This record gives sequence, structure tokens and C-alpha cells, in this order.
Amino acid sequence: MADSGIFRINPLQGWQRDAILKAAQLIRDRFGNPPVDPVAKLAHDGLLEVLDPARRTVRMQRELSEATRKAALTARAERRARERRAADRRTANLGPPPGVGDRRQGDRRSGERRHRR
Repeated sequence: MADSGIFRINPLQGWQRDAILKAAQLIRDRFGNPPVDPVAKLAHDGLLEVLDPARRTVRMQRELSEATRKAALTARAERRARERRAADRRTANLGPPPGVGDRRQGDRRSGERRHRR
């Protein structure tokens, strides 16, 4: 028997496996294949995961990768929005800050006066 994980320690007996398969079949008969109702789909998938633990691992990895992808897309969109705002500020000529004159019109030292103190 090539079952993995928990089934090596405590394998399902034949009647348990048959009961799980019949319950999954009943859900498919009542709600379609695959079940359309979200609650029925969760129950159906849970029953099949009991029979095949690798199925649960695959589902959890898929959900984790989707969540990671969504987080990366959100972070990328926020970063692009910040970059876009910064570019807009640089292209707009806002002039000097209010209340401050032109900073270049001061008493600047040049030539000989520059090096004396």
C-alpha cells in the first residue's frame, strides 16, 4: 500500500474508506460535480483530503502561493503609485518655498574675500 503520511501510522479500514467515498458521492449527486455550493464544496474537498493527504498539501500550497502573489501585486502597485507621485512633483515648477526669498541673492564672497576669514 502506497499511502503517505498519517495512513502509515493509522490506516483507514475498508468500511471507513467506503463511507467517506459514499458521502463524497452523495455531495456530488446533490450539488453537482464539482459542487457549486461553497459549503458543499468544502465538505466534499475535506472528505477527499481525508482519503488523500497529498491533496490537502497541494491545496494549501496553492492557497499560499495565491496569497503571496496578491501581496506582491499590492506592494508593486503601491510602489509604482509612490514613484508616480514623486515624478509629478519633480516635473511641476512650484517655485521657491513661501516666505523665503531667492536664496542665491545673498552676500557671497568671491575671489580674495572667499579665502580670508
